[in-house]
Amino acid sequence: MVININISAAVWFRVLLLVILLECPISSAEPPDSRSPGAADSVQKAMTEYRYGHFEEAIKYLDEAIAVYRQEGLKTAQGQTLAKKAEVYLALNNPAAAMEALRLASELTRDRDAGLQQSTLLGTLGAAYFAAGRIDEAKRHLEASLSAARISHNHNVTAICLNNLGNLYASQRQYADALRRYLESVKFAEQADDHLLAAKALTNAARLSITYSVQQDPEALLSSALIHINQQAEDSHDKALTLIGIGQLFEQLPKAEQGHIQKAHDVLTRALKMGEAMDDQYVVSYAAGYLGALYEWQSRLDEALRLTSRAQFIAQTLDKPELLYRWQWQSGRILAKKGDIDGAIAAYQRAVSILQPIRHELLAAYRASSLSFRESVGAIYFELADLLLKRHLQSKEIQQGLDDILEARQTVELVKAVELEDYFQDDCVAALQAKTKGVDRLAPRTAALYPIILPDRTELLLSLPARIKLVTVKIDKAAITNEVRTFRKTLEKRTTREYLPYAQALYDRLIRPVAADLQAEKIDTLVVIPDDPLRTIPLAALHDGKEFLIQKYAVATTPGLALTDPHPLRQAGARFLLSGLTQGSQGFPPLPYVEEELQSIAELYSSRVLEDEEFRVAQVQNELSEVPFSVVHIASHGQFHSDVGESFLLAYDGKIKMDTLEQVMGTSRFRDKPVELLTLSACQTAAGDDRAALGLAGIAVKAGARSALASLWFINDRASALLVSEFYRQLRDPNLSKAKALQLAQLGMLKDKRYHHPGYWAPFLLIGNWL
Repeated sequence: MVININISAAVWFRVLLLVILLECPISSAEPPDSRSPGAADSVQKAMTEYRYGHFEEAIKYLDEAIAVYRQEGLKTAQGQTLAKKAEVYLALNNPAAAMEALRLASELTRDRDAGLQQSTLLGTLGAAYFAAGRIDEAKRHLEASLSAARISHNHNVTAICLNNLGNLYASQRQYADALRRYLESVKFAEQADDHLLAAKALTNAARLSITYSVQQDPEALLSSALIHINQQAEDSHDKALTLIGIGQLFEQLPKAEQGHIQKAHDVLTRALKMGEAMDDQYVVSYAAGYLGALYEWQSRLDEALRLTSRAQFIAQTLDKPELLYRWQWQSGRILAKKGDIDGAIAAYQRAVSILQPIRHELLAAYRASSLSFRESVGAIYFELADLLLKRHLQSKEIQQGLDDILEARQTVELVKAVELEDYFQDDCVAALQAKTKGVDRLAPRTAALYPIILPDRTELLLSLPARIKLVTVKIDKAAITNEVRTFRKTLEKRTTREYLPYAQALYDRLIRPVAADLQAEKIDTLVVIPDDPLRTIPLAALHDGKEFLIQKYAVATTPGLALTDPHPLRQAGARFLLSGLTQGSQGFPPLPYVEEELQSIAELYSSRVLEDEEFRVAQVQNELSEVPFSVVHIASHGQFHSDVGESFLLAYDGKIKMDTLEQVMGTSRFRDKPVELLTLSACQTAAGDDRAALGLAGIAVKAGARSALASLWFINDRASALLVSEFYRQLRDPNLSKAKALQLAQLGMLKDKRYHHPGYWAPFLLIGNWL
C-alpha cells in the first residue's frame, strides 16, 4: 500500500465535517486484547477521551497500548489499536497520518484477521482517501470494504461504507445515487442498533434534499434523525456535531416556520451544553457560532454578537482558522446590521486575511461536497467590497474614499483569482502571479470596467489612465442575470433581431453611465473584467441605439488586471504553430474550412502546420518543446463545461482535457518568452453556464499564455475562418494591439451582409493581455 498525501489536510477535513458527516468503521473492531490488561486499559481510556473530543490525549493512550502490544508480540492487538489510532488522526484533521497507521495495521493483521483487513481497514482507508480529496481511490476502497462487509453480514461496517459512499456520490453531483446510499445506510445502521450512524446518514440525506432539491421530505428526515439521536445513550463529540448539523438544517428548511426555528434553537443549545459538559471546546465554538447565526437571522443582534464573539475567541485559542474566519465573517455581518460600518469592515478584513492562506484547503474541502467556491465562501469578498464602496459614498475625505475604492477593486481581484483556482483545481493562477506584476497603470486611451454585481445593485468601477470613478446602477443581481441570459439566447439566433432590445438595455446598464467619461478621456480600448453571468456574453455586441459597442471601442476581457501580463506581441521572429481538424472525428462533424484557415495564416507568418492525422497531442507537445512558438492556433472543436473534467479541445487522437493542455503547453510556459497568444477558433460554452464561461475566461492562465482568442459559441467554420484570418492579417501591423486587430476583423464582418448579425462576429473574445 503506497501512501502519498500532497495536500495540507489540517484544515481540509475539519471543513468537510462542517458540510457532511463522515464515519469510520473502526468502532466495529473487536475490544482490546485481554491478555494485556494494562494495554487494554489504555485503549479504553483512549476511546473515552476520543468520545469527548480530546484527541491528543487519546493518541497518547493509544501509543502507550501500542508500545505494550509490540513488546509482548501481540500483533493482531497492535494492528487493531493502530486502526483506532487512524480514526483519531482523521478527527485530528490528518489523513496522511491516518493512512500511515492503517498501512502498519494492515501489515500486522495480514493473514491473521481477513475480516478486519477487508472490511474495517479498507473502509477506514476509503474514508481517509476521501478526506484527502483522492476520490477515485476512496471509491475503490469503500466499495471493496462494502463488498467484504456484505459477505460477512457486518451491518455496522456496511452502513458506514454506504454513508461514506453517499458523501462521495454527492461530491460528484450524482445526487440520486447519493440519496439511495444514505437511505440504505439508515436501514443497516438500524439493524446494527447504531442510532448515531443512522442519524448521520439521515442528516446527510436531508442536507442533500435541501441544498439540491432532491425529492425527499427534509423535515421528515431531520425529525427521524432526532429520534435516533435521542436513542443514542452516551454523549460524544460525534453526537454533538451531528446535533449541530441537524440544527443548521432545521434553520435552512424551505419556508422555515417558527416551529423549525425553535427546533434549530433547541438542538443547537443542546449541542452547546453537551460540548461544555465534555469540555470539548471545538464543539462549543461550533455550536455557539451557529446559535449566533440563528440569532442574527432573527435580528437579535446583541445576543448574536455575544455568542459569535465567544465562538471566535475559542477558535482563536484552538488555532482553528477554518472556524475563525467564519466567526469573523459573521461578526462583520452583525456589525453591519447594527450600523457599525467601520467595525464591520475591520471584521471582514480579518476574515479575508485568515481565509487567504487556507483557501486551497477550503476549495478542496468544499469541492468534495460539490459546492463551488462562490457558493461556499465567495460571498465574503463581495460583501467586503460592498461595505467598502458604501463607505466610499459616505466618506467626506477624498483620500479615504479613493483608498476604499482601490481596496474594493483589490478584493474583487482576489475573488476572481480564487475562482479560477477553484475551477481548474490547481495553482495555475499562482504560477502566473509569480512571474507577472499585473497592470499597475493603464495605457493612454485605455479604460478598464469592473461591473460588480451585488444582491441589491450593480456597481460600475471604471479605471481610467489617471483616475477611478464609481457609478451605482439600480439593478439587482436577479434582474441583470435574467437580462444577460435572455440576451445570450437571442444573440445566437442569427436569423432574427430579437437580441436588439436586450443589447440596448444592457448598454444602458453597463456602458451609458460611464460613456461621457470614456468620451472625455478619448478612450479607444475598453477592457472588461466581467463578473458571474457577464462572462457568458460578448460585450462587443451591446448597442446604444445607433451602433454596436465594437464600433466605438476595441473590446477585450480579462479575469483580472493582476492576472494580466502586459506585453505587446513581438512581431520580429514570431513563429506560429497551427493545428486543426478538417475531418469529422469522435462524433463531431467535419470542419472543411479549417484547411483554408490554416493556409491563410501560414501565408502570413512563419508556421508549422499540423493538420488532421498530424494533429496529435504528443506531436504538439514535441513541437512546443523544440521551438519557442509565439502563437499556438488550434482550429478544432472545443467545449467548456461547468466541470473542468468535462472541458476539452479535440485532437485527432482524442480529447485534450485542461490538465493535458497545461502539460502540452508546459514546455513553454516558464520560458522568458512564453506563448504570446493561444487561439481556439471553434469553441463553445453552454448558455447560462457561468462556470463554463469561467473556464473559457481563464484558459490563457491555465495554458500559460499571455492571451487567448476564443469563441463563446460555435459558428459555421466559414465565418470563423474569415474572421480569424483577418485578425491575423491586421495583427501584422506593429502599431496595432491584439484588441485593435480583433476590432478591425469584427468590423469587417459587420460590413459583410452575410455576417452582419453579431451572432457571427461577436462570440470571439480576446482574453488576457490585450496589447
